Amino acid sequence: MAVAIRLARGGSKKRPYYRIVVADSRNSRDGRFIEKIGTYNPLLAKDSPERVKLDAERVSHWLSVGAQPSDRVARFLDAAGIRERAARLNPKKAEPGEKAKERAEEKIAKAAEAEEAKAAAAAAPAVEEVTEEAAPAAEEVVAEEAAAEDAAPADAADVPTEEVAVEETVAEEAAAEASAGEEASAEPVAEEATEAAAEASAGAEPAEGADEGATADSPEAAEAPEVTGESAEAPAEGTADEGEKAE
Repeated sequence: MAVAIRLARGGSKKRPYYRIVVADSRNSRDGRFIEKIGTYNPLLAKDSPERVKLDAERVSHWLSVGAQPSDRVARFLDAAGIRERAARLNPKKAEPGEKAKERAEEKIAKAAEAEEAKAAAAAAPAVEEVTEEAAPAAEEVVAEEAAAEDAAPADAADVPTEEVAVEETVAEEAAAEASAGEEASAEPVAEEATEAAAEASAGAEPAEGADEGATADSPEAAEAPEVTGESAEAPAEGTADEGEKAE
C-alpha cells in the first residue's frame, strides 16, 4: 500500500480549512485517512504561527516508514526544518495561457493607442501656435502678390506669358502677309502707270514734230523728189505772176 502525507479540505465555501493527514494514495482527497498529523489555515497571515501546525514526531515516523509527502506538505516540512525539499524545475508552470496572452496583447495595444492620442493632443496646440505665427506672414505675402498684380498691366496680368508670345507671333505673321499683299498689289499699279506714261510720251512726240514725221514716215514723202530751197520758192513766184496775169 502506498502511503501519502497530504491535505484534506474542510471548512465552508470560500473559507477553506485543511487537515494534514496520512492516507492511502488510492483514496479520495477528502475521504478516509489513517492519521491526522497537523492543520493548515490559509486565511491566516503568512507569519502567523497558527497558520501551519505539525506533529514533528509523527511526521518523522511516517517518513521513516516510506510515506511520500505531497508538494504542498513538502514545502511545510522544508519551512519547519523537518525535511529538505528538492528543487523542481517547471519552466512552463508560470507561463500564461493563450487567452492570457491575448488579453496582454490587447492591453499593450490599447496602451499604445492611448499614448499616441496623448501625443497628438499635446502636438495640436503647438501646431495651432505655429499656424497663428505663420498667419501674419502669409497675409503679408498675399497682400504683396495682390499689389504686384494691381501694379502690373492688365494685359500682362490677365494673359499668360505663352499666350502673349503666341499672339505676338500671329501679329507679326499678319503684318508680314499684309506688307507682302501691298507690295504685290503695288506692282501691277506701277506697271500700269509705266505703260500709261510710255503711251503718253509716244502720243506727244508726233504732235511736236508732225512735219518731220510726215516727211519721214509717209509714202508721199518717200516718193517725192527732194526739192531744194530755190525750186521751192520758184513755183511760188510763178504762181504769183500767173495770178496777176489772170487779173
